[in-house]
Amino acid sequence: MSPKTPAAAPELRSARLLLRAPSLALTAAVHDYQLRNRAHFAPWDPPYPPAFFTPESVAERLRQGEQAFAAGAAYRYWFCPLEQPDRVIGQAHLSQVARGPFQNTMLGYSLDEQAVGRGLMQEGLRAAIDEMFGPAVRLHRIQAAVRPENARSRAVLQALGFAQEGLSRRYLFIDGAWRDHEVYALLNPAWPQDLAP
Repeated sequence: MSPKTPAAAPELRSARLLLRAPSLALTAAVHDYQLRNRAHFAPWDPPYPPAFFTPESVAERLRQGEQAFAAGAAYRYWFCPLEQPDRVIGQAHLSQVARGPFQNTMLGYSLDEQAVGRGLMQEGLRAAIDEMFGPAVRLHRIQAAVRPENARSRAVLQALGFAQEGLSRRYLFIDGAWRDHEVYALLNPAWPQDLAP
């Protein structure tokens, strides 16, 4: 890794969660998470081939994620309960990290069906956002896209201070059709208006 590559912490902690960067040690936990939530995520995810859910495919994605994390190209954190550090119950993916005049990343996230409604997504995302905006990574902006009918996801973004910036029509092919998405963004409050990247 280049000395200039931003080095995000491989583990973050919140009041109830341990956020873990990708590693092959998480293969079984991530595989279990994706399998048990397959139907729960289907209305919000792109279509995946059956091979996507094999342990081998999960391990390969974790390997790629580990490389992207080390290179500062993308940061994924897997959410685990503090009392069950080997059980995955959610994730945040900060992808397409752009430097130069943009200093932006794209945020995606998911949470176990059994963990919904307890404030865990907001808690985990707040820890990840603090890392992205802090001195280690120091991004200026985080962007997220959410389907207008996903009221729970929109509420999470709004509670975290994301502002709606517009509507992208036929933005992603999800659940059998091209779906409109609302675009939200959060700006780093520690980045003054006239401070160059």
